[in-house]
Amino acid sequence: MAVTLTALEKLKPNPNWAKLPLFNRQNCSRVRFGDVVENLNETCDPAAAGLKRVIAMEHLEPGSLHIRAWGKVADGTTFTRRCRPGQVLFGKRRAYQRKVAVAEFDAVVSGDIYVLSPKGDLLLAELLPFLCLSERFFQHAVGTSAGSLSPRTNWSSLASFEFDLPPLDQQRRIAEILWAVDETSVAHDETIKAVSEAMEAKLTHALGTGENGKNSVQFPTKALSEVALLQTGIAKGKLYPATVPTVELPYLRVANVQDGHLDLAEMKTIVVPKAQEARFKLQDGDVVICEGGDFDKVGRGTIWRNQVPDCLHQNHVFSLRANRSLLLPEFLALQLGSAYGKKYFLGCAKKTSNLASINSTQVKAFPFQLPKLAEQQRIVGEVQKLQSAKDALALHQDATRRLFNQLTESFT
Repeated sequence: MAVTLTALEKLKPNPNWAKLPLFNRQNCSRVRFGDVVENLNETCDPAAAGLKRVIAMEHLEPGSLHIRAWGKVADGTTFTRRCRPGQVLFGKRRAYQRKVAVAEFDAVVSGDIYVLSPKGDLLLAELLPFLCLSERFFQHAVGTSAGSLSPRTNWSSLASFEFDLPPLDQQRRIAEILWAVDETSVAHDETIKAVSEAMEAKLTHALGTGENGKNSVQFPTKALSEVALLQTGIAKGKLYPATVPTVELPYLRVANVQDGHLDLAEMKTIVVPKAQEARFKLQDGDVVICEGGDFDKVGRGTIWRNQVPDCLHQNHVFSLRANRSLLLPEFLALQLGSAYGKKYFLGCAKKTSNLASINSTQVKAFPFQLPKLAEQQRIVGEVQKLQSAKDALALHQDATRRLFNQLTESFT
């Protein structure tokens, strides 16, 4: 699928929609949620009823109205509450996760999911899911939740939520707009996923997957230590004598290093002897990877671009500095994060439960595929074009979601 960046830049959501007369409250009626919505409790034996699907809390995606995953009744279930197409599912456990969806098929659902439907003819069914996704409704649900480890909101608390209900013709127009925005958001998600898959396919075509046979490695290999310098980071908690000159600097933690990007929203500082500052300081083009984490993301990392001046890295984050005469930092990051790289890390990682960790010896021994610089540049260039398209789509998706939030707030 070709993505035209110029076209994406022209598609600007109109934030002034929320200010149109359509959203005024002049003809609205103040109602309680429980006056216009009922909490259904239809139960059944799923096998006897011919139901094949099970919806649990983990199948609801935060912020998404669409159910893309489910379990199977044939695999066994204790759930008996039934949902039908068009009914709204609301996750009452940990309401802050914002799990709301519209059922598109018959199923049985977890006891931690409310099955909601309009009561009477005052509230349009198509508008109910957006009411449940509004910020005011979620704040009410979270504020009325009880429990420490797994807080739950109860129905009587949700039923007490008050909001302004527009006339039915106005509800219909609001719902049409909101479903159109949702459709746009879903299309962006699908396109972003397609671009991501194209990026992975490019790398797999270039590097293979590390498996034997047709997907074996494509280029001569060297131990990673032969083409890049690995540096371990600074350990936290060390105390230094008053006679040792020190400096306090920001440092990169495991929490800051994500799969393919950095999260620098929260940076912490650490005290280090001035004599060791240069040893632990990151440089532009360094590739940073984590020694541990979730099983499927072991070895996750990205390129450091001096986003934070004079930044160090802790000992759970490895820094790799490419020999620029042989290796592009961008190609180093791509290969470590590719299917080929992930297979290597998963193969040698120490695994406990759903976590895994690697050590510096294993990273240094990574069988790095080393094409000529020109070929590296070609591969990097092709992937970067797709990344630019993905970034543009993500920006537009963010704008679409902001518009969606503005609109849902405009009628509650």
